[in-house]
Amino acid sequence: MLNENQSVQEKMESLWDATCGTWENCNESTVQAFLSECEQHSIDPQFCMNWIQQNKDKIPNWSAVSDTTRNWVNEHTSTGSPISMSNQNDD
Repeated sequence: MLNENQSVQEKMESLWDATCGTWENCNESTVQAFLSECEQHSIDPQFCMNWIQQNKDKIPNWSAVSDTTRNWVNEHTSTGSPISMSNQNDD
């Protein structure tokens, strides 16, 4: 399914298509499936969580999806603290 030459972003979007399909279909269970797939393909769940948050205005019931996403990342990552992509390039 995944091509070695794809960027991380393209791989993540491909996994999104396979698990959620559309932003409107994103819910607590599909977002968990998406994060699990990302982890299995060695894509940082924090990166995926940030990408989902950037599209939160397209997701119905965002607060429940957000809580589920945050809880999943906390349970499956060593730090459990979200990394803000926007703060990394401030140098």
